[in-house]
Amino acid sequence: MNQQEIKNKAIEVLDGNKIGTLATVKDNKPHSRYMTFYNDDFTLFTPTNKETHKAEEIEQNPHVHILIGYEGEGYGDKYLEIEGKAKIRDSVDLKQDIWKDKFEKWFDGVDDPEFIVLEIKPTAIRLMNSGEKAKTVDI
Repeated sequence: MNQQEIKNKAIEVLDGNKIGTLATVKDNKPHSRYMTFYNDDFTLFTPTNKETHKAEEIEQNPHVHILIGYEGEGYGDKYLEIEGKAKIRDSVDLKQDIWKDKFEKWFDGVDDPEFIVLEIKPTAIRLMNSGEKAKTVDI
């Protein structure tokens, strides 16, 4: 499988799966939780409240790990292991881009001062269970 095929399969996983786990570092230990992810190529975005532990943890240590794509069908399900660096963003344009009406359960709207977006720039991506050994995505 050439690098373009690996990238295409990785984008397929990102485009087809919105829920994954986000692990941050808390007291030198991993702290994971499920999140909803949106992607622009290989940059990931996830909405959150600025008063959450994850926001505080990212301010202290921006290194994160994401698992996304496992479908639960059994062995052979494709998924991605993503190592990255997270940044807290509160750009109105970005918040408008990812806003969904279902966010109203947690936020008063795009202008809610508690609503922020975590932007994750991958430093390493591995495509797992694609029918071959793990493949690294060149980013």
